[in-house]
Amino acid sequence: MDSTTVQTPALDLIDEEIAWAYSTPGARLIISMPPQEGKSSRVTKIGSLWALTQDPERRIAIVSYSQPLAEGFGREVRNWITSNDGDEGTFDIGLKVARDNGSAKRWQLDGHRGGIVCVGIGGGLTGRPAEVLVIDDPFADSSQADSAYFRDRVWNWWQSVGTPRLAPSAPVILINTRWHEDDLAGRFLAAEDGHRWRVVNIPALADHDPAKGQVDPLGREPGEWLISARGRTPTEWEAIRIQVGSRVFNALYQGRPSPDAGNVWQRPWWRRYSTPLWTQHPTVPDAYLVDECDEMVMSWDMAFKDTKSSDYVVGQVWARRGANVYLLDQVHKRLSFTDTLTAFKAMVTRWPQATRKIVEDKANGTAIIDTLTSKIPGITAVSPTESKYARANAVAPFIEAGNVHLPEAAIALFDPEALIDEAAGFPNAAHDDMVDATSQALSQMLLDGSGAQAWIDHARRKAEALVADKRAPASPTATAPQQSLHPGDPADTEPEDPAAALRRARNAAFRSQY
Repeated sequence: MDSTTVQTPALDLIDEEIAWAYSTPGARLIISMPPQEGKSSRVTKIGSLWALTQDPERRIAIVSYSQPLAEGFGREVRNWITSNDGDEGTFDIGLKVARDNGSAKRWQLDGHRGGIVCVGIGGGLTGRPAEVLVIDDPFADSSQADSAYFRDRVWNWWQSVGTPRLAPSAPVILINTRWHEDDLAGRFLAAEDGHRWRVVNIPALADHDPAKGQVDPLGREPGEWLISARGRTPTEWEAIRIQVGSRVFNALYQGRPSPDAGNVWQRPWWRRYSTPLWTQHPTVPDAYLVDECDEMVMSWDMAFKDTKSSDYVVGQVWARRGANVYLLDQVHKRLSFTDTLTAFKAMVTRWPQATRKIVEDKANGTAIIDTLTSKIPGITAVSPTESKYARANAVAPFIEAGNVHLPEAAIALFDPEALIDEAAGFPNAAHDDMVDATSQALSQMLLDGSGAQAWIDHARRKAEALVADKRAPASPTATAPQQSLHPGDPADTEPEDPAAALRRARNAAFRSQY
């Protein structure tokens, strides 16, 4: 029907899913893919037209974030029918729109009870039950999706209008670009009947992990970009990824919005520094030095396979000043074993003060350790026994306390937002390599050795200052009482001893193993 359409593998898959939904009683289907790649045209317009040719008795309801947009979908389907009726040599679809019931908002097929009604979120679905419900982008933009008011408004419409107007066994199809983890798709999946929903998420970039049994819906290899209906090249996709930033890219283009705050490591906990801690090495080109550094370590999380299509390799450089730690540099790439060796050596050259190189003794890490131990001093193999979640929880108090600092984007040697986004999605995100490397570094620097003692001393000083503030007599000129550092705590409650807090965190991590 649309001569400008470029048929792509993604649209082939969508065609199959549309056929499944219309042939399956009570089907529930969620389709998400990047913006402007033909999903609305294929599902809402062409899909609805196709469904009416298969069964002209179907009453289809099309819903979108605004009435004009929903009517635009209905108008285009109606116009295709009226323009392709066999007159003047045109293609004959075999359908006609009733002359007395043909407005863009609501029209019916001539001689049949089927047709289309179009409403915006907040509008009513009066009249006969909907035998198909197509919801196309219930949010206009990120500001609506980020608003709890708008999210509740959309959900209330579904509960009070959409659901009651469904005919028995009516399929429901949601087509959307994911904006927020609590958007309509998120709420559908989190609901008690979330198991009913079939999800087809087509990411712009194939980033699944075959080692974990993950597959791409289009059969792509990791690292392959979507063949675009708009002709976007891999270079243009990459430019979009850089321009929109990692959080927006993961949501809109990958279909995996991360939580606003985070599950284990919350977004507001991270501290940022805006002045580089490093200076150019006086004698080694492309190398850096950090003044007033108590300790500098590297932390490496290796891939599972010797291919560039496997999991990510992450190498980080951290510096500690007292109880505070600072992420200086990071490599985050899919690397073969040979490329990993090259990246490891380059990082060692770049940061000569990083005398300790922590490598998890699994996957390619074991081979890296065996290959480089005799050539590079300071390589330390670690074999964690706790789960990833337990390790992340064990170091969460340091991040929450404000002792973990990331560089501002303006001075960063890498993309710090990517780490924040991955951490916000942990443990439900597709990848956790940066989280693993960070947990490993913080554990080694702050849970053991002099770093642990520095953090305990730092926490004790804060606690002592808090107690002193509480016990100090009120100033005659004071207009309001001193507030607790933790709102809601009783005024006479002593803060937990920092050493006890540290033991509690480590014990919790230990108990989670069993």
